[in-house]
Amino acid sequence: MNRLLSIMARLRDPECGCEWDLEQDFASIAPYTIEEAYEVADAIERDDMDELKDELGDLLLQVVFHARMAEEAGHFAFGDVAGSISAKMEARHPHIFGDEGGSMGETRWENLKAAERAEKGASSALDGVANALPALMRAQKLQKRAARTGFDWPDPTGSEAKITEEIAELKAASSEQERIEEAGDLLFAVVNFVRAHGIAAEDALRAANGKFEKRFRAMETLGGDGFPNLSLDEQEALWRAVKKSEK
Repeated sequence: MNRLLSIMARLRDPECGCEWDLEQDFASIAPYTIEEAYEVADAIERDDMDELKDELGDLLLQVVFHARMAEEAGHFAFGDVAGSISAKMEARHPHIFGDEGGSMGETRWENLKAAERAEKGASSALDGVANALPALMRAQKLQKRAARTGFDWPDPTGSEAKITEEIAELKAASSEQERIEEAGDLLFAVVNFVRAHGIAAEDALRAANGKFEKRFRAMETLGGDGFPNLSLDEQEALWRAVKKSEK
C-alpha cells in the first residue's frame, strides 16, 4: 500500500511527475472510477479471478488518485479515507463491534443508514441516492426509499396497470419532448413492476443484454457473411434455431 501511495505521489509531483496525471482533477478522473467498478463486476460475472485481482488493483488506484488530489488541496489524505470507512463499518455493525448483540437484518441496517443521513442533515427520504447511479438502479433505489414511507402500490397489480397506462400515453405523445417524458415514465413503471417481484432491474437487464448478445453472435455465425442481407423472416428463423439449440 505504501508503495502504491508513493507511486501516486511521484506521478503527481509538480516537478518530475507525469504530465497526464498532473492535468487531472476529480471530475476528469470520476468516469474512470466508474468504469473500473464496472470492470470489477464484469470479472466477477465471468468468474475470472486473475482478472478480478487486476481490476481490483485498478479500482484501488482510483481511490488513491482521488485521495492524493484531495491531500494536495489540503482536504484529506488516504489515511483519512481508510479511517472514515473503518469508523463507519464499526458503527454500522454494533452487534459485532459493540455490545448490542442480535443480528443484522435489513430493517436494522436501513435504520442505521437513516440515522447517518439524519446526522448529515438529510431532510428527505430520498436524500443520498446518488445522481451518478445507472438510471435503472437509481429508479429502483428511489422507489424503495419512497416505499419505506408508505408510498407504494400494495401489490404488483398497481404497477402493472401503470405500465399499460404509460404505454398508451407514449403512443399518444405528439412531440419529441413529450415522447421522451412518457418513455421515461414507462421505464420507471417497469422498474416498479419488477421491484414488486423482488427483482433488481439493473441485474435483470444486464442479464438480458448478455443473452441477446450471445444469441445474436450465434445468429451471425449461422448466417455467415451474408447475414446482413438476409430477410427479417430468415433472420428470425436463425434466432429460433439458436434458442432451440440452447434448450
